[in-house]
This record gives sequence, structure tokens and C-alpha cells, in this order.
Amino acid sequence: MLVQFKMKNVLSFKEETIFDMTAISAYKEHPSNLIDIDTKEKFLRVAAIYGANASGKSNFVWALKLFRRIVSQSLNNVDDETESVLKKYSRPFSFEENKGNSEFEIVQILGDEEYQYGFEYNSEKIVTEWLYRKNLKANRKVMIFERAMQEVNLGASVRKKCEAYKEQIPSETLVLSFFNKLNLKTDIFKTVYSGIMDILVFTSDDCENTNFLDAILPRIIDNEKEKLLEFLAAIDIGIKDITYKKKEKETLFFTFHKGEDGELYPLNLYDESEGTIKSIMLYIHAHMAIISNYVLVMDELNVKLHPLLLKFFIDLFYNNDSMAQLIYTTHDTTLMDKKFFRRDQIWFTEKDEQTAATDLFSLYDFSIRKDTKVEKGYLIGRFGAIPFIKGGL
Repeated sequence: MLVQFKMKNVLSFKEETIFDMTAISAYKEHPSNLIDIDTKEKFLRVAAIYGANASGKSNFVWALKLFRRIVSQSLNNVDDETESVLKKYSRPFSFEENKGNSEFEIVQILGDEEYQYGFEYNSEKIVTEWLYRKNLKANRKVMIFERAMQEVNLGASVRKKCEAYKEQIPSETLVLSFFNKLNLKTDIFKTVYSGIMDILVFTSDDCENTNFLDAILPRIIDNEKEKLLEFLAAIDIGIKDITYKKKEKETLFFTFHKGEDGELYPLNLYDESEGTIKSIMLYIHAHMAIISNYVLVMDELNVKLHPLLLKFFIDLFYNNDSMAQLIYTTHDTTLMDKKFFRRDQIWFTEKDEQTAATDLFSLYDFSIRKDTKVEKGYLIGRFGAIPFIKGGL
């Protein structure tokens, strides 16, 4: 479960920027929108990020993707002649001469423990890196490791198991990535690494890629067709059945619609509307996230979806038996209403006109009355994060 994601000097986020899924305890509305793990704090199941075009919404999604890629790949091409992972994924703020180091940090709750992990890097090396663990029941925080350049200081809980290997860690490789690959008598590195990989990040281009359907949909049809058909019936797009057929190196999918004569007639899945195809893809993503307690991050979720379909999809995450979370960017303001969302679930991005840097902030930063029409206030510019159009055409 994601608690907090922090970044600095990454893409359009010049200054330290914090995105937080911790619920504001003073807000009492929509308790079903929260994850309750019997601790002092509760956490958001869903958060939406609004903002004008080029304000940095998509950069938030890309920053999470860069973070995951560095963690998963920093050990991959050490000492070979290909471009290093750090160089490939170094994206400091562009509009100043001194680029400086970039920084990421994530706070997650995995089981009964809270983990705080982060690193500072540039295109050549890892500058600093750290991992701390806090037991939520005892509220006791311990250091797992701290790194400054090539100097790695190991905490007491892992020192004996890891001390012999720490000198082997290359300057461009994360300590977390390195120890995750080893067969150690501690699972803490694999736990934190897996927790980061369980954040599924999809840019707008990813949502257009049907290769995902070709790989996953046959398994869904074989094992969980009834649930998929229940979803398709609920969104009322006329699909009564769905099947597939293997043909040489490709897989053909067919949906079935009822004709006037009451008979079912097949249609190639890819002849369905783009909205229908995206709905099926989203269902599979949501289903995987909910049954596995993943975090699903999606850019431009509203594209090609009717607002009612968007609401239906979001409502899938208000499942009391799951700790899955959904974070998405959107332009669609129809759900920007306190009937659906708590104030701490609505976030905004706005670009500074002078520096071109992105500011990320939440609706809870504003003092608003309970009867405030949030959508109306947003569209008239009360909360910022809307396009300012100069002159005419």
C-alpha cells in the first residue's frame, strides 16, 4: 500500500514534491473511500489528479515509472558497453543550467511494517540511498541501510547477512537492487523490491497497447469469464459472450451480440469501439490490482470512457476486502464532486509561468465550505490548475 511518494529535480518537478495517500483525519465524509488497517491513520483508496495540458500531470506518472525502472534495472548492464540505466533514466529539471542530482523516496506499508526507501542519483552514479523500517504495532523505526556514494552502512538486523557483499556493489547500482538478487537469509530486500514492483504504472501510450490483451485475456476467459461478463453486462455495451481462438502465431478474440432474432452473432474484438476495448483492458488491470492489493497508476484514465463508465471503474476500488489503490490523472470534471470524493482525494498540478516548474497540491490546501461546488470552483479558477488562454484565434 502506497503512503507517500516524493520526488525532486525530476522532469518538471524542480523542488521537492510530495504526493500523500494518508487520509486527513478531520474529514469524516465517505469512510468507505478509506483503507483502515487498525492504526492511527487511514489511507485513501483512490486519488485523482487534475490540471491543464502541459501542467505536469503526465510527468507525475512518468516519474513513478522512472523510479520503478531504475529500481528494477540498475543492476542489468553494469560493465557492458550499452548505455547505463542511470544515464537512460536521468531526467532532471530542464530549464536551468546546473542540472544537479535527482531524488526519489517512497513510503509503503507492507504487512505490519512501514518502509521508507529512497535514493539520490545523477546520470553517472548513485549519490545517496537509504532504507528504514517501522513496526506499526510497536511504532519503532530502525535503519536497514544508509549509503553515501560507495560507503554502505548496514543496520544491525542485516549486517551479518550482507556485510560480506557490500563492497561488490557498483557505483551505478542501487543497494536494494543488488541485495534483491542475492539469496540471503533475510527477505527484507525482496519485500521492499516487490512492493515497488507492485505499483503498476500505465502512461497514456500503454493504455493503447493491445499486446496486453493478447497476453492476458485468454487466461481471463479460461478462468474468470463469468466475472468479466458480469462487468460487461454492468456497463451495458451489449456483449453477451466472449471467446478466443488460437491461429498460428496470433490469437483471435470474438465478442457476441444478440440480434433481433435472438441469436448471438460474433464480432472480432478489435472491431468493437475503442471505448469498449479500453473498458475490457481497464477491467483486467483493476481485477489484477484488487485481488493482489496492487497500486494502479493510470494517465488520462477518462480518455475514450463515458463519465458513467469512469465512475463504475473507480467504484471497483471501493472494496472493503482489498487494499488496492487507484491513482489517475484526468481532465474530466464530472466526478469532481464531494458526493463522490473526499477533499483529500482531489489533487492538482499547475505550472509556474516564470520557472516552468510543476506544483502539485491537494484540495485540502484550500479552505472550502461543505456546500462548495468543487467542479464549478475549479472551472472558474478558484483552485488554479486550469489553462489560461491569451487572446483570440
